Amino acid sequence: MQIQFGTDGWRGVIADTFTFENLSLVAQATMDYLHNEGLAGQGLVIGYDRRFLSREFAERVATIAAGNGIKTWLSDGYAPTPAVSWAVHEKKAGAGVMITASHNPPRYNGFKVKESFGGSARPSTTKVLEKMVAENQAASRPVQALALAEAVAAGQVELFDATAPYLAQLGRYVDLERIRSAGIKAVADPMFGAGSGLLPLLVPGVEEIHGSENPSFGGHPPEPIAEHLVELATLVQAGKFQVGLALDGDADRIGAVDETGEFFSSHCIFTVLLRHLYERKGVRGAVVKTVSTTQMIDLLAEKFGLELFETQIGFKHICEMMLENDILMGGEESGGLGVKGHIPERDGILMALLLLEAMAMSGKGLRALLEETMDEIGHFHYSRIDLPIDAQAKQQLLERMKAGGITSIAGFTVARHNFSDGFKFIFEDGAWLLIRPSGTEPVLRLYSEAGDPAKVALLLEAARSIASV
Repeated sequence: MQIQFGTDGWRGVIADTFTFENLSLVAQATMDYLHNEGLAGQGLVIGYDRRFLSREFAERVATIAAGNGIKTWLSDGYAPTPAVSWAVHEKKAGAGVMITASHNPPRYNGFKVKESFGGSARPSTTKVLEKMVAENQAASRPVQALALAEAVAAGQVELFDATAPYLAQLGRYVDLERIRSAGIKAVADPMFGAGSGLLPLLVPGVEEIHGSENPSFGGHPPEPIAEHLVELATLVQAGKFQVGLALDGDADRIGAVDETGEFFSSHCIFTVLLRHLYERKGVRGAVVKTVSTTQMIDLLAEKFGLELFETQIGFKHICEMMLENDILMGGEESGGLGVKGHIPERDGILMALLLLEAMAMSGKGLRALLEETMDEIGHFHYSRIDLPIDAQAKQQLLERMKAGGITSIAGFTVARHNFSDGFKFIFEDGAWLLIRPSGTEPVLRLYSEAGDPAKVALLLEAARSIASV
């Protein structure tokens, strides 16, 4: 089969395309890449999440690294993706591998590559990896491996704690004492994932739900979106908690519930944290967002006089911008946010702590903080619909959309469009609609933002009709 990397890594359905055989091909190509780039001598960090067979997949990658003569640090237990990325940075390793399918449904697993700077592999790197996998397959090149017990005994593979050094870094970045002393009543939902137990550890008093190990993630994808956080929202609505904080399966994404018990999207989180970093923590730099992210970021950047960049969807594009520019904060619609002074990586746990810090320093809830900003820049509403789509329907839709010709949608005139990643239509009042196939799942995503929630609904229904023609 042809191995292709999506928005962040290679993913597939376990026992279908994500098999030990295919994983071994990708791992061997990764080791070849490290040797070719002169990075093999710096070693490799490997981590894994709580998905089915993740530990065994990680161990398989470690045996291949050892078989290729690469010193490997293998996490001694499940760990958040940002902890593994931090370990790559701290150990000055040549690269890292994280076995995870992030927020995808339970049947998936995946292989994320972290480069030596401690962030997602850049598009140029993943293209090389795809090419090397194909070349190795064409040449029937054997995978080189060394049995794990033998590799450990020889010192080629070393088990290590990926979490403790990462938590120490978080403690340096945020004012934990300020947060703890504020006595904020918070509840965390790690969604049965790799971030379980960490927020209560860092901030004693934080309560936690769904912290046990459950590879089925309670029956739905470990993605911190409104429909998956009903229990979290119900707890806040009951009045016992002031905020709910949610992490995805590998804890690099965040979702939240505000003091009113309403879902607090990544757009809202990005907006509140950008202001917190700029005004309360005094951090300076440019801002970068993906094409599907709220225009509130554009307006806030303009208000603060900050340069703004826009990229395709996928944090790897934001990471690339963070490497090339002095970026204060970067973020995407799916809950991936990264900040200056850390690693060029999204980090759900750090964002959760920054939200608590913003509440502690302001004495206000998340909704109050957002309303304060929207009163200045304008009020916005956002929604997204995910539709299943097969390969044939996807191709037909792409061909129709590329042909162009759409000048109005739901009776609203299209003022301009942006087809850099998907098909984004921007209307005269600044409202927008984006139609885009997912890079990791057989799903068509429809996104919209406008000043009126009724307009968002109209645009999404119109998009649904366009997609089904």
